[in-house]
Amino acid sequence: MSGQTPPQLQRELGVFGAIMMGLGSIIGTGVFVSIGIAAGIAGPAVILAVAIGAIVAIFNGLNSAQLAANHAVSGGTYEYGYQFLNPWLGFTAGWMFLVAKSASAATAALGFAGYLLNAFGVSNKNLLVAIALIAVAVITVIILTGIRRSNTANIVIVFITLLTLSFFIIAGLPVLTTQGLTNLTPFFATANQESVNPITAVFHATALMFVAYTGYGRIATLGEEVREPRKTIPKAIILTMIVTMLLYIAVAIISVGSVGADTLSQAATSKAAPLEVAARSFTIPGSPQIIAIGAITAMLGVLLNLILGLSRVVLAMGRRGDLPRVFGGLNETGTTPFWAVIVVGIAIAFLVLIGNVKTTWSFSAFSVLIYYAITNLASLAIPAEGRLYPKAIAWLGLLACLFLAFWVEQQIWLTGLGLIIAGLIWHKIAQTVKNHI
Repeated sequence: MSGQTPPQLQRELGVFGAIMMGLGSIIGTGVFVSIGIAAGIAGPAVILAVAIGAIVAIFNGLNSAQLAANHAVSGGTYEYGYQFLNPWLGFTAGWMFLVAKSASAATAALGFAGYLLNAFGVSNKNLLVAIALIAVAVITVIILTGIRRSNTANIVIVFITLLTLSFFIIAGLPVLTTQGLTNLTPFFATANQESVNPITAVFHATALMFVAYTGYGRIATLGEEVREPRKTIPKAIILTMIVTMLLYIAVAIISVGSVGADTLSQAATSKAAPLEVAARSFTIPGSPQIIAIGAITAMLGVLLNLILGLSRVVLAMGRRGDLPRVFGGLNETGTTPFWAVIVVGIAIAFLVLIGNVKTTWSFSAFSVLIYYAITNLASLAIPAEGRLYPKAIAWLGLLACLFLAFWVEQQIWLTGLGLIIAGLIWHKIAQTVKNHI
């Protein structure tokens, strides 16, 4: 009947359940790859970058939560931009989401290949790229068959990842006690870049580490599934960020303290497997293999989830006409956005060809910071009666994102700005054509 209330999800999740959901969405490529990249920029001060990144993520998470509470639709900031700002900013958010998450997926594929090769003692950059491409192709085909992510599979992956990281921290403590003082001092020494200002290096590293926290948007959209959402969601976001930050700090201390920032950085850029290289210094037999298994599992899960998520955003943008209409269609059975999945797989494969996790992760950092800057801007436009948190939180999130976005390498943010301009030109052409049909 027309006046009936649509069926609602059961409010089964409390704070603990929401935190577990958040951890499952956050912990992955970031901890296994980005700490090594950031350590190569800030040295031991990557530990400080991890903490600052968490604080910025808390601001963004709270603003995402109040946007989700006021405009409960799929599509994230792409939809919030249209609703609270204007079509140009809505499109830019969607466009930057595609760039950011495609770059993250490429990093996950390269990370998977790096840890797999290192587990077998192989170091070959051409083979690294080839295996990463195969991983992207296989996962893309799996998704095209209609197989979707399973909550059970996600829980298993999170469990394995947390066990692996816990093992890394415990197994690395003996090495830390003997090598830590040497490798963690001086704290503000920049690895391989002694001429770089230490404060500059920390901000650059923070921009890269911030991406390792993205995924908190999953908590922000749990309004229909949690008990007392106005209390539970902010509490879950803050506690999830604190737990993740403490875990990341512990991993950063153990990894840098065990082998030093230079070795960790080299392992990240040349092998895409920094924690496995750090684990070679541990006294427990089989440590590198255990870390490799956890990383491989985590990054395959990340790759699967990112291709699924990206294809759905491409689907939504295709339906609205922000991307070619062909991407807005489904397959014959109506279960999969066939062309959206294909184009996402091709885009990720193209980024994999770069073959450098620092470059792909940096592209992801700039794009995701611009995306969340628009998120914070949209939250400023929420009417007073719908606001959950003070405007100051939105301002802090907005200014932090814009500030950090331009601490990545100049060629990265210049390329990113070029992609924004190219996207807006396409958007203008698409809208003009649509209006004349």
